[in-house]
Amino acid sequence: MAASAIAALYLRNGLLTSHLGALTLVYFFGGALSWLILMPLTQRFARQRPTSARFAAFFLALSIGTVAMTAFLFAMDYRWFYSRWHAPFGSLTWIFQLLFTGASAVYQFAVLGLTLFLPFGLLCLTAVSAYLARRAR
Repeated sequence: MAASAIAALYLRNGLLTSHLGALTLVYFFGGALSWLILMPLTQRFARQRPTSARFAAFFLALSIGTVAMTAFLFAMDYRWFYSRWHAPFGSLTWIFQLLFTGASAVYQFAVLGLTLFLPFGLLCLTAVSAYLARRAR
């Protein structure tokens, strides 16, 4: 996913961004952590199913998991940046600030960040899902 993000940024604006390293790390760890968490679960539930069902399971789990994990990491980066202006830990105001900071970060990721998965991330997702569906019997 990091390679997909870099390729999309290159095609979009020639890598002219001051946050290239941070974006690369967020997309790398979003894909890597979702892979580590979802692969064992998906393999367990997709076993002994037809190839088309295994493909659908891998495609769905990896796509939703990767987007969710990357959005979560994006939101945690926002939380870390804005935490110096937030109320003390555990207060009701802090809880609201945490929720709304996270929600706004996920919204911004949905609007701006999802496009970095396209078109190469979708191609890789399809190829990997097809490979895993044939391999996991």
